[in-house]
Amino acid sequence: MTLRKPLAISLVAATAIATLVVARTFAQTTQNSSFSTGNVIFLHPDGTSPSHWGAARFLNYGPDGKLNWDRMSHLAVYLGHMKNQLTGTSNAGAVTHATGVKVNADSYGLDEIEKPVTALSGKPQTIMQEAIAQGIPTAIINSGIISEPGTGAFLAKVKSRQEHAEITKQIIESGVDIILGGGEVWYLPKGKTGRHAKSGKRKDGVNLIALAKRKGYTVVYTREELLKLPTNTKKVLGIFAAEDTYNDEPEEDLKKQRLPLYVKSAPTAAEMLQTTLRVLSNRSKPFFIVQEEEGTDNFSNVNNAKGCLEAMKRADDAIGVALKFIEQNPNTMLLTTADSDASGLEVIGVQVSDMSPNKPLPPREKNGAPLDGRDGTGTLPFVSAPDARGQRFPFAIAWTGFSDNAGAIVAKAHGMNAARMQHTIDNTEIYRLMYRSLFTKNLPSNSP
Repeated sequence: MTLRKPLAISLVAATAIATLVVARTFAQTTQNSSFSTGNVIFLHPDGTSPSHWGAARFLNYGPDGKLNWDRMSHLAVYLGHMKNQLTGTSNAGAVTHATGVKVNADSYGLDEIEKPVTALSGKPQTIMQEAIAQGIPTAIINSGIISEPGTGAFLAKVKSRQEHAEITKQIIESGVDIILGGGEVWYLPKGKTGRHAKSGKRKDGVNLIALAKRKGYTVVYTREELLKLPTNTKKVLGIFAAEDTYNDEPEEDLKKQRLPLYVKSAPTAAEMLQTTLRVLSNRSKPFFIVQEEEGTDNFSNVNNAKGCLEAMKRADDAIGVALKFIEQNPNTMLLTTADSDASGLEVIGVQVSDMSPNKPLPPREKNGAPLDGRDGTGTLPFVSAPDARGQRFPFAIAWTGFSDNAGAIVAKAHGMNAARMQHTIDNTEIYRLMYRSLFTKNLPSNSP
């Protein structure tokens, strides 16, 4: 008997479909541009391509279901090349989002001669630093250590992304109102025990948690403490893990160590955003939030499909929180994009006769690509949620490698000024879209 060849959702095909199916049916309710200024929520599910989103859709809602990501009204193909290479890096991509300027792949806010990048606005500030200077309430949220560049690059400028101690210090000193994430080891000096960390890693002897308290921050360490915060809390520092709030190792290693995918006491991305919205929307000014779900990237980079799909669901739940907020607060822009494609995830969904929900997957495809099932390599396949006819389908996750790729990225927008997101956009345009909504100023495009 001749077996059918696996049907893969290719990155190219996914991008083409995403480009053609621009969801204009939501335009009447979500593209309201009559507001002079408004709130901006920038959600960065790191490393996510349409194939990542497709896998999350199959698993959680079925082939005919819809993610919250699917409900966003406008989209564009995202061009994410750097100044000196095609594939984006997390740090340089974040710098571009924060400044509207292309930089070299190793940049964390500094240019080639180690001077602060001058933003598209003409100022040596990121968009969040400019917002803070103008008294706009601000927040950064990360499921990883707080120095992760997806959030950190909006507030810090250093020579190397490995300077976690200095990045964390600059964040605490920045004046941002809400800081939520992991990385307690970078807040505490060596030898100092914390709520999560056995010992800090700072070599300068500075206790940033004590400094934050002197600056007026209320410090919380768990989901329970975060959710109990009074709405009138002025400044919040949430530290939810010694390092990341997830354990980004292969499935087999986590099983041996009996470690969960995510730290159980830590809040989810959706819970962190919900609390942030509750606190910031209590103020009289528009606000600016930058949030990153880093698990989508880190789990992919160790080829942990189970962890990746859990992180994807968490990112999508956070998008759902933002969409619900926009229903009541239409003067809010929601933007979401990645800056690279983490490890080239593809969905393999062959005919049911060729892949059984009760039969372990082979460890590799015929071309050598690793295959993951629900508990790692060589385990049972994932099974989709039911389609419109009630049928479920087994599927596997294939990986092209362990690194970030240029890949296919789709950026999306919803709410105020969302109609400005369409067709194909350069990574520098993310800054311009946020700037227009925060400061009511149309900056000249930096894109060819």
